[in-house]
Order: sequence, then structure tokens, then C-alpha cells
Amino acid sequence: MTDLLHTRIPRRTVLQAATVGAVGVSPALRALVHAQGSDAPEKKEVRIGFIPLTDCASVVMASVLGIDQKYGVKIIPTKEASWAGVRDKLVNGELDFAHVLYGLVYGVHLGVGGPKKDMAVLMTLNHNGQAITLSRKLADKGAVNGAGLAQLMAKERREYTFAQTFPTGTHAMWLYYWLAAHGIHPLKDAKVITVPPPQMVANMRVGNMDGFCVGEPWNHRAIMDGIGITATTTQAIWKDHPEKVLGTTADFVQKYPNTARAVTAAILEASRWIDESLAHKNQMAETIAGKAYVNTSVDAINQRILGRYQDGLGKTWDDPDHMKFYGGGAVNFPYLSDGMWFLTQHKRWGLLKNHPDYLGVAKAINRTDVYRQAATAAKAPLPASDMRSHKLVDGVVWDGKDPAKYADGFKLKA
Repeated sequence: MTDLLHTRIPRRTVLQAATVGAVGVSPALRALVHAQGSDAPEKKEVRIGFIPLTDCASVVMASVLGIDQKYGVKIIPTKEASWAGVRDKLVNGELDFAHVLYGLVYGVHLGVGGPKKDMAVLMTLNHNGQAITLSRKLADKGAVNGAGLAQLMAKERREYTFAQTFPTGTHAMWLYYWLAAHGIHPLKDAKVITVPPPQMVANMRVGNMDGFCVGEPWNHRAIMDGIGITATTTQAIWKDHPEKVLGTTADFVQKYPNTARAVTAAILEASRWIDESLAHKNQMAETIAGKAYVNTSVDAINQRILGRYQDGLGKTWDDPDHMKFYGGGAVNFPYLSDGMWFLTQHKRWGLLKNHPDYLGVAKAINRTDVYRQAATAAKAPLPASDMRSHKLVDGVVWDGKDPAKYADGFKLKA
């Protein structure tokens, strides 16, 4: 590397290589250009908001392990109280980036659920690893899964309350999709409330809701505290579903493109580090359990990140589709079809009154160009396509080819 740093190349070549994407420039020359500082981050210190959840880990570990410094930036993880707070601080510039709900970014971009501002998704932070918890009181009456819940709700005919974490977010969409798959209309047959993730367990303890959808470790925490059971995991709803993303504003990417790329590369490398070994996962769990981050016991975190699940009723299983941060490079690409799916569900449940330009919106938000540059820097693989296909729990296939038809095709909708 010393030889690279002292090799002189023409300034014109450096400037050409530093232009958008440096298309056609050899990897060796790109590395040389980076070393000489022509694409150095414009902003050296960045604030990244996060909510106390297991899937904030790659942001935290990029900072704790000093991976950020390798890419010329200093990441300051900033603990936030609610997704609404994350949204507001992203929009007003108090935060540079955030560990954030996929659907929240899309909602802000379209002016749904708050202020309207052009947004950007730089990478997917994780797949899988969320769950739907039902109260022990419901479980004692036989509601231990979707079918049991539907039967109990039909019999009791009282108002049921379920909590999600943000109206346009992932947990709201997983909850709605799962309820609807079992014949329960989430907006007509139940009351849905918004509760910040760290407050879910306390609210269930005092009887404020019958069930909730949230990220870990709060589902496992409900089991440890004896107040809830896991009715389903979100990977059972959609295997390898997109979950949190690294989000920022479109303005930030335009003003600080090198910073956006550097931060994405650092978090991508941290994601790979987490998934590399059991020892790394345990080190991550011990780190993020601390008061500055998730503020819970290590035991609440370290089981489910290894795929060791229990439902709170005596059943245990090893889940190969547990939370993945890198997954051999399969996790992090911001697929256009993933973003489009959230739009279809926003339309399905009346958050969007009309069909948007699904692909156009996804192309505007999901900065695959920035991700490709970051992946090259972090030596991460890239997929062959910007789209992917999956079959969800109700047997319906999502491939992004006809989003309007898909959104309109559900039996239960707003």
C-alpha cells in the first residue's frame, strides 16, 4: 500500500476516475485514486440514528470496531426514542443517516405519515429476525398462532388491540399481512396502535395490547418476562424479507456523495464481520446489550441471532432463516422490488389513495449506484438483477413485474 500512496498519476486521470461511479476505470486505478484522496469523504464525522433493536448492530459495530476509520469517516451512533423521532431528525438534518424502517423512508418520500422530503436508501441492513408476539392471556385461551387467534376473535367478539412501531413501517406491514392471511382484517376487525419498540413489553405487561409486531430482542424479552408468546416469526411470513435500511435524504447524497459511499462501505464490512463467526455474533451481542445501545441482557439477544428459537410454550427450534446481516453478500443490496413491495402494501391498506409510479419511486429512492461503488470498495458481491422474487406465507408470489395488479389482487384490503 505504501507503493500505491507514493505513485504519481496525472491529475486529469484522478479527476476522471473520481467522477460518478468511475465507470470503466480499473479496480487498481480506483484503489489508487482513493488512496490519493480524490474521493475522500467530504464530511468526516457523521451522526447515525438508531432505535434500540438487535438489527442496529452493523451501525454500532462499524463504529466500535473502527471499521469506519478505514473508510475515512467517524460514525457517531445516536440512540433515538421512536421512529417518529428518527424521521423528524433525518428530515431536519439533525441526523446524517439512520438505521431505519424501509417503509418509513418510502412514506416520507411520498408525504405519507409525516413531512414530505426526497429520501434515499443506501443499503439493506438485515433480513429476517422480527416476530409477532401474542399475550399469555390469549395463548391460555388457545390463540398461539394465526388460526387460533382468528378462532378466538370470532368467538369473543370484543375489541382487540395490536401494536406496530410506525404506520408505514415494516412491522405494520408484517402484522397486517399476517392477520389478513388468516382472514382478520387489520383495520376493521381490530384496533391498531403505534408503540416505540423498547416500550412494547411494558405496554403488554399492563394490558395495553393483545399482540404486537416488533424487532428483536423485544419478542424474546416478552417470553423471558412471561407475558407473551411468539405466534410467528417474520421470516415465516416472507423468507429473507428486507427489514431495516441505511436511510438518508436525497440532499445529503447529492451534497456528500463520497461520504455516503464511505459510510455504506463501512457498514457493509461490519455486516460481513458480524456474520463471519459465532464468536463475532457473541461479541456483537455483548456490545449492543449495553446501556448505550439496546440496554437489555445479553441473554435476550444472543439466542435468536444464532437461530435458537423458543415460542414461550415449550417448543424450541433451530431456524436457519434467522436474522442475517450479510448472508454471504445476499442481504445488503437495495433491491428495487423490495422497495416497491412496501408501496404495494401502502396502497393495499389505503395509506396511498392512488397507484404510484412503483418502479420510478423505487429507482429514485434506492441508490443502487452508491451501493455498487461501496460494495466494490468493501469487496462484496453484487447481484445479477435489481429485482428478486419470493412467495409469501399466503402463497402469493411477489416479483415486482406488475405491482398495481399485485396490490389490487388481495381479497382483504382497505
